[in-house]
Amino acid sequence: MMKYLQKLGKALMLPVAALPVAGILMGVGYLLAPAVMGAAGDTTGFAYTAGFLLIKAGGALIDNMAWLFAVGAAVGLADDHDGTAGLAGLVAFLMIQQLLSPAVVGTIRGMDADAQTAWLTTTEGIAFSKIAGNSFIGILSAIIGGTCYNKFKDTRLPDWLAFFSGKRCVAIMTAVICIVVSVVLLFAWPLIFGALVALGEGIAAMGGIGAGIYAFLNRLLIPTGLHHALNNVFWFDTIGLGDLTHFWAGETSADVKWSLGMYMSGFFPCMMFGIPGAALAMVQTAKNKKAAIGLVVSAAICAFVCGVTEPFEFGFMFLCFPLYVVYAALYGIFTIVTYYVGFRAGFCFSAGATDLLFSSSLPAAANTWMIIPLGIAAFVVFYLVFRFAITKFNLMTPGREDEDVEETSAPAAAGDDKFAALAAAVLAAVGGKENVKTVDCCATRLRFELGDSDLVDEAACKKAGALGVMKMDKGATQVIIGTQVQAVAEELKKLL
Repeated sequence: MMKYLQKLGKALMLPVAALPVAGILMGVGYLLAPAVMGAAGDTTGFAYTAGFLLIKAGGALIDNMAWLFAVGAAVGLADDHDGTAGLAGLVAFLMIQQLLSPAVVGTIRGMDADAQTAWLTTTEGIAFSKIAGNSFIGILSAIIGGTCYNKFKDTRLPDWLAFFSGKRCVAIMTAVICIVVSVVLLFAWPLIFGALVALGEGIAAMGGIGAGIYAFLNRLLIPTGLHHALNNVFWFDTIGLGDLTHFWAGETSADVKWSLGMYMSGFFPCMMFGIPGAALAMVQTAKNKKAAIGLVVSAAICAFVCGVTEPFEFGFMFLCFPLYVVYAALYGIFTIVTYYVGFRAGFCFSAGATDLLFSSSLPAAANTWMIIPLGIAAFVVFYLVFRFAITKFNLMTPGREDEDVEETSAPAAAGDDKFAALAAAVLAAVGGKENVKTVDCCATRLRFELGDSDLVDEAACKKAGALGVMKMDKGATQVIIGTQVQAVAEELKKLL
């Protein structure tokens, strides 16, 4: 199960990678034409027209996240990332969305028009009215489509049905399975929806404290991949919250029942400034400072600029999980602080400087200048907490875990040669090509399926330039590379 959740988390990064362009388009569009989103401003001229087009272009992605999940994550879940899986995900999404629409469900249950109208005001009716465009259903569709592709892509049928063999069989089987799944969801979806609503309303009712609990759980669940399920409750319109979708739709807190942006704002000071503070503490307390610098400094820069935190987090979460719990708790604390001081910002991809820049002009943004004092506070607090914890309890953070490992000395090269050299060194460190069954990558990590993960030389991986190694089970191993992982994965596949 854990292995599959990791795979699902990786697959979801494919559609999520489309969101930064939406944020840039909508941010620039709002600067040019604030009137499009309801603010005061001119509604004529070239600037308005250009801004209108940019906002609508970005909104095309934000407003259809469920479709992106259904297609993109299905491709990500496919063993060979074939586009047929994306078609299967789309088939699943369209069928489930149609079969569980209020009109169809009402007809199945024999309701007349008046009964359906009354039913739609009940919790069960609301649940089915939220099926259309629901990100949770989009992800479920991706799971069905990706699984059907992996299961049926090599199906061989009798000669008289041979046309439907292989990949042509995938969409057909997906459709059949979706009918069965829809029947199950006819009874299960109201229960699932009710549980999600209870979770969301319970945390939302706590105001800023609830936002802090959410932020803490968001970080804490990252190793399992379950944070994606939690995010769908608070960021997307799964149950009517949708902090991210409403923020980028140009709405304000007056349009919703919560302080818009409260479930995103607290991540900015932590990712942009807190992580660099923690990284400085790790470097200063490292016994092998050169290795620590190589591991955490680039990760801190990456977190500041674009909010990608995995290179930093996976660099120490398995070395010292208690410190990672403290790290997650700091997110919760700063989210509570940002709520009460009135700092509001939003992101499409993650809470880095890029998203802050383009979200700061949107109507729901407030007191964005406060990122400076909040950032300074986050840097100092993260630094002091990490430095105290590391020195007081002799924690194993990067540069401290293995004093006798030589300092990182990846082959000196430039451009593609650098990635080829790193790929070759990593391949040797995981036991050579004979030990590799499959290799893939997510946003920051190489994902190996090995014959025997005991053959992996973690020290050699780090010496080659990797940020860390995670052994998931006897075969599954992940090597953390950073944001250049795609180039390394391509070189690895050439070697294999």
